[in-house]
Amino acid sequence: MELKKSPRIVVITGASGGIGRASARLFAREGDHVALLARGSTGLQAAAREVRDLGGDPLTITVDTADHHALEQAADRIEAELGPIDVWVNDAFTSVFARFVDIDPEEFLRVTEVTYLGFVNGTRAALTRMLPRDRGVIVQVGSALAHRGIPLQSPYCGAKHAMWGFHESLLTELRHEHSNVQVTSVAMPGVNTPQFRWVSSRLPMQAQPVPPFYQPEVAARAVLYAAAHPQRRAYWVGATTAATIVANRVAGGLLDRYLARTGVSSQQTDTPRPDDQKANLWEPVDGEDGHDHGAHGVFDDRAIAHSPQQWASQHRRALGVTALSLAGGLAVRARRTA
Repeated sequence: MELKKSPRIVVITGASGGIGRASARLFAREGDHVALLARGSTGLQAAAREVRDLGGDPLTITVDTADHHALEQAADRIEAELGPIDVWVNDAFTSVFARFVDIDPEEFLRVTEVTYLGFVNGTRAALTRMLPRDRGVIVQVGSALAHRGIPLQSPYCGAKHAMWGFHESLLTELRHEHSNVQVTSVAMPGVNTPQFRWVSSRLPMQAQPVPPFYQPEVAARAVLYAAAHPQRRAYWVGATTAATIVANRVAGGLLDRYLARTGVSSQQTDTPRPDDQKANLWEPVDGEDGHDHGAHGVFDDRAIAHSPQQWASQHRRALGVTALSLAGGLAVRARRTA
């Protein structure tokens, strides 16, 4: 008889939409207690209903992750109402689509505070509680753009690069101390989330993820896997992520020129951006019109629902053993037929 595992206490920032929302659903299916953190209330309440319907136990907290005091208070409430935190997923972010010279210093600072320092604040809140217990997992939802900058997203790329450096530094400290608290990162490709109608933009046309892009459930499955297998320092999701990171390592200059030619147009659709389009840089737009935007963006007809590369990234050891076995078998066969 298989014993049912105990539910985990899972915290997800940016849980009202996109990858955070899709991840909450998967943790709920595992029967976990899920603390849902975000600025917008409508999406949080909808996410809580989904978690409850799928068998999880939700707690919603409206909080700005850029406010470290508020995030500490949120963590205190989570542990008081749900119990000791087992998994903390950092996912909240914001951005500005524009040339660097068109972005105000205050806007650049705001993106950095949410997209980078929000991860730092969440990690600190988690570690403060996990280290004394010597257990717990922190998952940083990263991006291919943590390793390769692209045009029109300088504040986001800068924040994600900073997150990766922070992640590596923290990882080495925890290993030096032989801590059983584990931290891992998941590098995401372009994902079909509502962000492309939420983030501030000065582009003439509507923003879109760089094609080809994936459904948020692909990203969420990677987050769930990373939380259960945090021994790896990082996971890559999507063939485009792997190709981007590897290409930048071996031919960064060529990639500079390629992105200079294609990076601006590939991030815009053929639809003009409305002048009055709302942006979530300073205030949440989630639910402003009484509508829950959910996990998906407007590109369902173009988004990829599965990633063979993701499976390969998660099972690379088994693939390596298989490859060696096949190579050995071929070598033996070659000797016999020689």
